[in-house]
Amino acid sequence: MTRRIVSSSSLQALLQPESDLERTLLSVPEIQRGLQWGEPRFGHPEGAVALHVREVLDNIDRIPNLDATEREQLRLIGITHDAFKYAEDRSRPRDWNKHHGVLARRFLETYTNQQAVLDVIETHDDAYYHWLAFAKNGNSSNIEKLFNRVGYCMRLYYLFFKCDTQTGDKTQASLRWFEKQLDQEVLVKIRPYWPWERE
Repeated sequence: MTRRIVSSSSLQALLQPESDLERTLLSVPEIQRGLQWGEPRFGHPEGAVALHVREVLDNIDRIPNLDATEREQLRLIGITHDAFKYAEDRSRPRDWNKHHGVLARRFLETYTNQQAVLDVIETHDDAYYHWLAFAKNGNSSNIEKLFNRVGYCMRLYYLFFKCDTQTGDKTQASLRWFEKQLDQEVLVKIRPYWPWERE
């Protein structure tokens, strides 16, 4: 598979910032480096993080009846959530304080004090990790820790998790499982589940 390069100069055109904060973030060298990072791999056949972010932003555009505040928050999360994967420590055992979500949160704290945005960025992969634990040992009791952490902004968390999961060739099993943990009135349809995956 050929790597698709995203230059610094093309990030603005690709991601089409809608606010001064988005434009500022796209001009920061650490964010540019993070958005350019990535090779094609399972879950991310697109390679560069910026190309994944474009898919996330397209999914945000598909959410019905999204108000302006939620849209602004989701886009901010979308642009920054994976921008520090290049800096993540993946040694074993994992140091979860060096997870890319934690690094992204620390970085973004200098640009915003929106607690919900910061909490979703930090924990954006946690629903997936809880699904993995459930798939391995059938234990989903730890999902309560996530609900206790982001319950106050569960709609925002869920919408972002859905926009992030329905990209590339990521398995939809984690999304289907997570949606079963939520109140049905929270759920929205953005895209159909992948047709090649069965319940």
